[in-house]
Amino acid sequence: MQRRTLDIIISIGGLGLVALLVIGAFVLRDEGNFSRNYVKDELSAQKITFTSADKLTDLDKQYSAARTNCIVKYAGQELTTGKQAECYANEVLGSHISRMPTADAPMTYSQIGTAQSDIRAKITAANAAGDTAGAAALQKQLDSLTTSRETVFKGEMLRGALLTTYGFSTLGDRAMLASNVALAAAAIFAVLSVAGLVHAFVTPKTKAFAAVPEPKTEGFTGQPAKA
Repeated sequence: MQRRTLDIIISIGGLGLVALLVIGAFVLRDEGNFSRNYVKDELSAQKITFTSADKLTDLDKQYSAARTNCIVKYAGQELTTGKQAECYANEVLGSHISRMPTADAPMTYSQIGTAQSDIRAKITAANAAGDTAGAAALQKQLDSLTTSRETVFKGEMLRGALLTTYGFSTLGDRAMLASNVALAAAAIFAVLSVAGLVHAFVTPKTKAFAAVPEPKTEGFTGQPAKA
């Protein structure tokens, strides 16, 4: 095969790959922009704003400082991005939920439910024993736990929604990154393909891709060997 022909074939194939990469890059970029805009619109509609730095409690600051301290970074800002949603979920809501029912004795949603069951059993026993005062005191504890459990439930539901939004925004960010990589690869292949075409047209038409070596004739007389 002639060298020029091979260069042209490879270069045309490279340009075809460039076209595919460019198309893929724009599809990925479109998806990335959709993700970013969708996340921004949905979060903006919630009208959530980070507490300003001067109003943050010491407990909130300590909780956030032990992690990423993002509540200070975003203090006073409106929540509109995936990273902000992650911060609000983990270091604002997380801080409040971690102090339920009290900072000294935090419990999860499930643990609070177990504690409620125990107190209900005690209330039943107190009523059976005629201990009205004891039953009333236990009822107050139960009411407090019920309020705390409802708060934890709502907080965890909101955390889940915000973290899902963060995950969706992360996919969009990765789509944008993949788009940039595809465009960079397309640019490299485009340069190589153009260089291949230039090389093809400066190469003589008669030049072969690889010269075929001539067979060795040294020592050959053309006469048959004697028996």
